Amino acid sequence: MKPLHLFLTSLLILAEIATIVRAMLRPHRDPAARLAWVIIIIVAPIIGMVAYLLLGEARVSASRKERGRTIDADLPRPPVEDKTVETMAATPYDAPFGLARTVNGLGPTAGNRATLAKDSNQAVDAMVADIDSAHDHVHACFYIWLDDTNGLKLKDAMVRAAKRGATVRVLSDALGSRKFVRSPHWAELQDAGVEARVALPVGNLLWTMIRGRVDLRNHRKLLVIDGVIAWCGSQNAADPEFRVKPHYAPWVDVMSRWQGPVTRDWQFLFVSDWMGEHGEDLSAMLLAPPAPATGGIVAQVIGTGPTLPYAAMTACFAELVHSARDELMITTPYFVPDDALLYAILSAARRGVRTVLVLPARNDSHIVAAASRSHYGDLLKAGVELYEYQCGLLHAKTMVVDGKVGLIGSANLDRRSFELNFENNILFYDADFASKIRERQNEFLADSKIVTERMVAQTSMTRRLVQNTLSIFGPLL
Repeated sequence: MKPLHLFLTSLLILAEIATIVRAMLRPHRDPAARLAWVIIIIVAPIIGMVAYLLLGEARVSASRKERGRTIDADLPRPPVEDKTVETMAATPYDAPFGLARTVNGLGPTAGNRATLAKDSNQAVDAMVADIDSAHDHVHACFYIWLDDTNGLKLKDAMVRAAKRGATVRVLSDALGSRKFVRSPHWAELQDAGVEARVALPVGNLLWTMIRGRVDLRNHRKLLVIDGVIAWCGSQNAADPEFRVKPHYAPWVDVMSRWQGPVTRDWQFLFVSDWMGEHGEDLSAMLLAPPAPATGGIVAQVIGTGPTLPYAAMTACFAELVHSARDELMITTPYFVPDDALLYAILSAARRGVRTVLVLPARNDSHIVAAASRSHYGDLLKAGVELYEYQCGLLHAKTMVVDGKVGLIGSANLDRRSFELNFENNILFYDADFASKIRERQNEFLADSKIVTERMVAQTSMTRRLVQNTLSIFGPLL
């Protein structure tokens, strides 16, 4: 062997060993993910090493990480409502709320009211009406913003609000809204006086890859009006026809409108994101008195992301699943759970909880769809009632436990939402509002087909091989 060839081979082996050691030592990574990456690095050394260094770690640039830590430490939190904490402690659902308090330092609030939009178009019309009623400020964050009918309705309402003197601040993700933030519509917002910022800007692609990851995204969907109204759910600033992917349309979402003290906690999330993108210091807004109590819902905001020291969203989902006594109903478009969440769902069904999972029949991600279906056999054997929605892409992320407690928002039940995306969800305790979510879930069920063990058994060997292979690499999706 020539000296140069020997040197290059030795260098490659050393690099491979170093990358494997790095993958094995990465904190907060479950064994399945470590194993998947080690297999890739061994089977395809060069491709595997490059892939791991680019995609294997939820790397955030040092400057952004330090800025995030400083902002999080300095932002004032609303005082915890001790009486509400005591109220939840007397219920079987205290654990999910207690865990959620550790995520952002935000406790549960009582006296909230919520309404559920009938559909995506009605939600946008109602959001536009709220923006048109704004006197002081409008704060909005959208992962995807399209220049379609609904996207432009929201843009026009924000322009009107800015022109009449309200302060309008907008965040939109650099990748999810890449066309919109480069369009004349974005310039129109800024020309009208809207303070519009791009969330997680990419800039130079190579330099971004070196400093962190391109696919760490702000996936949040939230709107705050004058600190007294807040919107939360799964819908982007777009039409349900979602013309960038019309084959899978309509996108079927759930959006909720909130009033009461919890709106200040939504403000906390927006202020944190805004200052993280070099916006002005808005911490004084968090010192304002809470919005007056308007209802009887106990609600708690959960904002997660790759800067947190643990996978908070999957932990909150799993804790809520464990609290189920009678019924667990879940809808999600992307189902690639980690072991903790999967075992929680399987255990719920095995201990006699009616467990229902509704997924879309057609998914815009073929890889995720295949990985999801690799779990069908285990789910059905455990007793989970499994359905596939037939009337578009079911994009609603909802979970209702025992008809009393629920969790809705932007987070999917997949590794991307758990580890890579900035997400926002709301955990609530109220039988009346939970019943409204359940009614919507029943509408989804009516448009779904049941999946049976016989159907799964009839899956071809080739398809099972593909599904199970992708399941092995599920931790990487």
